Amino acid sequence: MDLPSPGDAPPPTFVTELKPHLRFVIPAIVATAFLMEQLDQTVIVTAIPAMARSLNTTPVSLNLAITAYILSLAMFIPLSGWLADRFGARRIFALSLLVFTVGSILCGFATSFGMLVVTRVIQGLGGAMMTPVGRLILIRSFPRRQLGTAMMYMTYPAVVGPVIGPVVGGLLTTYLSWRWIFFINVPFGVAGMIAALRFVEDSRADRSATFDLAGFLLVGSGFTLLQLGMENIGRGAFPPLAIGTVLLAALLLLAAFAAYARRIPAPTVDLTLFRDRPFRIGTLIGGLCRIGFNGVPFLLPLLLQLGFGLTPVVSGALTCVSAFASLPTRAVVSRLLAAWGFRTVMIGSAVAGALAIASLALLQPTTPDWIIIVIVFVFGLTRSTQFMSSNMLSYADIHAGRLSRATSLGAILQQLSVSFGVSVAAILLALVSHESISLTPAHFRDVFLLSAIIPLLAIPGFLALAPGDGEAVILRRGG
Repeated sequence: MDLPSPGDAPPPTFVTELKPHLRFVIPAIVATAFLMEQLDQTVIVTAIPAMARSLNTTPVSLNLAITAYILSLAMFIPLSGWLADRFGARRIFALSLLVFTVGSILCGFATSFGMLVVTRVIQGLGGAMMTPVGRLILIRSFPRRQLGTAMMYMTYPAVVGPVIGPVVGGLLTTYLSWRWIFFINVPFGVAGMIAALRFVEDSRADRSATFDLAGFLLVGSGFTLLQLGMENIGRGAFPPLAIGTVLLAALLLLAAFAAYARRIPAPTVDLTLFRDRPFRIGTLIGGLCRIGFNGVPFLLPLLLQLGFGLTPVVSGALTCVSAFASLPTRAVVSRLLAAWGFRTVMIGSAVAGALAIASLALLQPTTPDWIIIVIVFVFGLTRSTQFMSSNMLSYADIHAGRLSRATSLGAILQQLSVSFGVSVAAILLALVSHESISLTPAHFRDVFLLSAIIPLLAIPGFLALAPGDGEAVILRRGG
């Protein structure tokens, strides 16, 4: 029998190496689920007036339907990693699609405000498992040096969803019914379940690990109250004292969990992951940078419609340009990382993104459309570059046995960065406008300038990266 020589390549161990066609099939399945989840967070915004009339309530009250979904996400994401390890990533991913699809159907048939809120919580339960488990499937399906390709499919929905969501919601509500913003998920959910059960490998880790119920309740309640407090700052729905009390309770619960997690071997959220420098910087510092970026999809449509008087269709067409900017991101990011490494790329994208956000402050009602398109395109390019880089960096050096815990914690922090981005933008807008009913371009100018500062605050954290951090996922020519 011939023995392999030292120079022989090691045998393939990843499913995408054994079956090359899955390099496209698996990311497509996961990307579809991610896009469903991202769209669902934003598509409802445009439909709120029509939904309020149909359900005999007020548009302000329907904010609870949005908050209920986000709170459900924050509450149940910590459960996803343990479920994937215990029962298999394929089964839990398919189950998450089933729960999300059933929740969507129930939302579409809601006959009262209360029923809508409850069914949105069911949707959130499915979404909470869908995102981190889908990310785990991608990471376990690709060698580390091909991780950038897999992460690209995770970045696109995160960039595209918040941009096209309001446009899709407006079109469906105008020409069909608000109920179709939920029914549209059904064919994608069914197709995703069938494809996942057919093509996704049912990977799992330690099945003997017990579920940390006490830790789940502590961290889940803490994140839920934190999300609830941030969602209501500046909205006027609750007095400041009540919001402050909720935020203080959230911090106390999270502090209690941090103390508790040090005393048990397998907490529901593994805080020791933050000892890994790439993960810590990719999630926490990258999350701070994303807060500044994530406020723009909320602010820009308001500026174009309320400040400039444009129609929702024209506004949506202009803001969608940032989604197209994500298309060349894969080639650009791969080349930049190979040439300069994570530290330079992440600092550069933070600075470029801050300049793009500040440039939005220069827009006026008389600004030609082509100038708006160029600025929005540059913003979209820098935003998707930052998102992809931070995602790749976060999981570059995580041991395979800890990936499920890492993806769960990463998903929580990513979700909070989206919510905090919108909340911070709303708070700044309320402050500069003194909660005026009539918003002017000058109000938005000040908010864009203030928002541009946030990505710059992340630069000291990015400087802490070592030259070799994330090297395992950088694909170099000839490597």
